[in-house]
Amino acid sequence: MGQPLRVGIVGLGAISGQYLSTFRRLDAVRLAAVADLDETRAASVAAEQGVRALTVDELTTDPEVDLVLNLTTPAAHAEIALQAISAGKAVYGEKPLAATLEEAQAVIKAGRAAGVRVGCAPDTVLGTGVQTARKAVDDGAIGEPVAATATMMTPGHELWHPNPGFYYQPGGGPLLDMGPYYVTTLVTLLGPVASVVGAASHTRATRVIGSGPRAGEAVPVDVDTHVTGVLRHESGALSTLVMSFDAVATRASSIEIHGRTGSLVVPDPNGFDGDVRWHELGGAWRTLPPGAGYRDAARGYGIADLAATPPGVPARANGDIAYHVLDIMTALLEAADTGTTVIVESTCVRPAPVPLSDAPTGSHPR
Repeated sequence: MGQPLRVGIVGLGAISGQYLSTFRRLDAVRLAAVADLDETRAASVAAEQGVRALTVDELTTDPEVDLVLNLTTPAAHAEIALQAISAGKAVYGEKPLAATLEEAQAVIKAGRAAGVRVGCAPDTVLGTGVQTARKAVDDGAIGEPVAATATMMTPGHELWHPNPGFYYQPGGGPLLDMGPYYVTTLVTLLGPVASVVGAASHTRATRVIGSGPRAGEAVPVDVDTHVTGVLRHESGALSTLVMSFDAVATRASSIEIHGRTGSLVVPDPNGFDGDVRWHELGGAWRTLPPGAGYRDAARGYGIADLAATPPGVPARANGDIAYHVLDIMTALLEAADTGTTVIVESTCVRPAPVPLSDAPTGSHPR
């Protein structure tokens, strides 16, 4: 008989609370253990959840763990993933897949060699917001897709995050931190990307923490904090991307998709739901009812989807898509640095659409 997928979490920072909350209502997964470099934090979370607190080494090799959920900072993503894979565990990580393309490639290769699944956030694209927009595109509501825009303009995470330093180190920045939500959505809606051009700027050497016990402390900035570019999809559609930690606010839509006979406004890809607005040629704006996607989805649905996906069938939030998205983003940074068009070497298969449904159900054979 199949059983729920037993998940062990490594890294119990701010994002872990969202996963823990979601797991309580998912039949396809079960929390088995937690680990964190801060042993006190791990013990506290373990007591709250009624599971074991382990060291990282213990968790990644524990026979009661089927999948390691890697919620560490980007610099540690590859190290933890490779450690888990070497122990025969499936892995699912927060975005990006790794801090560098070379590290991400090592994770993908190791997973294939070991015959274990590699998954990666964001799974926001599995909710009713993006999936309803995808259904509209697939159903021909806008005709042949021609172009898209994706915009994220904020003043920076140091205003609200008590430990924001990693956002301004390699593996962070607005593109690698927030870009995965937007680029994964663009790939979901319009397919893989063939080439990019871009420009970027680095406006400040330090950022000042605005909240928490370190408020007032300056952290160094070692990444570009405003990145813009154009992605040429394999289909020929062009997506314009703007990711910034240097702005105050914007009234631009998070994502718009434009075709020959219509346009769509897609909700914030950092969320799972939201209204999809459609304007057909000669018509007027109207809101589409949810027509696809997991209802009431939240962080962790990508893991449940993986658990419910039959062996040999790619899960929707899979490592190949995450690798392609990272390849797109690193190519964009290279294009910005060199002032040239950069070919995106990888590709991916557009993930299967999600029919309008409740939480993924299924079991994990073991």
